[in-house]
Amino acid sequence: MTKAGITVVAADAPAPAVRLPRRRGIELALIVLAVLLSVYGYCAVGLAKHGTVPPGAAGYGAGLGALALLAHLAVRVRAPYADPLLLPIGVLLNGVGLVLIYRLDLETPGDRAAPTQLVWSALGVTLFTVVVLALRDHRVLQRYAYVSVVGALGLLLLPIFFPAVNGARIWLRIAGFSIQPGEFAKVLLAIFFAAYLAANRNALAYAGRRVGWLQLPTGRVLGPIVAVWLLSVGVLVLERDLGTSLLFFGLFVVLLYVATGRTGWIAVGLLLASLGAVAVGWLEPHVHSRVQDWLHPFASIEAGQGPNQLAQSLFAFAAGGVLGTGLGLGHSILIGFAAKSDFILATAGEELGLAGLSALFILYGLLVERGFRAGLALRDPFGRLLAVGLASIVALQVFVIAGGVTGLIPLTGMAMPFLAQGGSSVVTNWAIVALLIRISDSARGQYDGEADR
Repeated sequence: MTKAGITVVAADAPAPAVRLPRRRGIELALIVLAVLLSVYGYCAVGLAKHGTVPPGAAGYGAGLGALALLAHLAVRVRAPYADPLLLPIGVLLNGVGLVLIYRLDLETPGDRAAPTQLVWSALGVTLFTVVVLALRDHRVLQRYAYVSVVGALGLLLLPIFFPAVNGARIWLRIAGFSIQPGEFAKVLLAIFFAAYLAANRNALAYAGRRVGWLQLPTGRVLGPIVAVWLLSVGVLVLERDLGTSLLFFGLFVVLLYVATGRTGWIAVGLLLASLGAVAVGWLEPHVHSRVQDWLHPFASIEAGQGPNQLAQSLFAFAAGGVLGTGLGLGHSILIGFAAKSDFILATAGEELGLAGLSALFILYGLLVERGFRAGLALRDPFGRLLAVGLASIVALQVFVIAGGVTGLIPLTGMAMPFLAQGGSSVVTNWAIVALLIRISDSARGQYDGEADR
């Protein structure tokens, strides 16, 4: 408008605050579906084996439902903007794992693992709830980077003082109670790597000397994190826990690549991993035997000694076909002592078939993708690296385990996230989901007009 010969431009009205949908109703509906699918699997096992619904079906459903509802309420109260797929995926994978372990328990009545696994699952959900309620901002963890690395190295050193189990020193066994400290150490190392790389990302990416196509940072910047990585991997080699060694190495390389944006680190990581794998495969008898089993999975059959574990696993996958034999109708228990842990994926492949196995891999893929998405949406470098690191832990575990039991790569002796028997593993995986929930809540909440009010 014009006033006294002066043109005055009216200021635009401020844009109204946009309130994003919180989608907690979608999450609750998916959780109900996950619990129902798990109960259906439990009932299907009983019907296939005994012709009747198991007497504990109602209690199993109520217990799993109560745990899932507790976790959902914590998310609804403290993380209202969190991704609605993360928690239902965790509930469904945990429920399917309990069903598979219960199914294998029917073949080993003297060694029942499902009740113990349910207790560990309850502890995992409790830890999930505590993390979601107590950790209001994931950036607080950045302050405890060096505390995390000291704790991780301490946890990795503990099993050295205990006897080896199945050729590896990765367990603490006291009065019949056992835990695997390396499972907790991987989350602590992810926090340290993310915090250190976030604080030094510019020096890592732009300072230092260029050697060919690779920009090498200065030793003062790269030295501490390389020392921590070498120390952790060295301890794991002494304990013969090469699966976790490979996981830590992959985590280190992935986060270094994400922090610097230099693709050369991927090539260097693959080269070093290949050289290390070849060296350890030839020099370490325990690993060398696994490499030989991988190269010649049917050698024991040709020698008249019967099939080994890998051969039985391959037979189970082949017997499953496309749609599977049906829950409770397979013979994967012939694999032996590791059927409920390292080789539980073979039971899923035989009784659920290629279709069921693909569905499980899709769930893992969604879990990893949602973690990456939450990290990409964040503005702070630490949260971005932490989300990518936690999601990469799950991705690397699934690849290493699935590759081992299908004959793609040598066996490494790790636990399939949520599915396999192992209390330390399931508790750690619930902690990972809780941290991803917190990060995804921050990622979406920063764009909501009501979030800061």
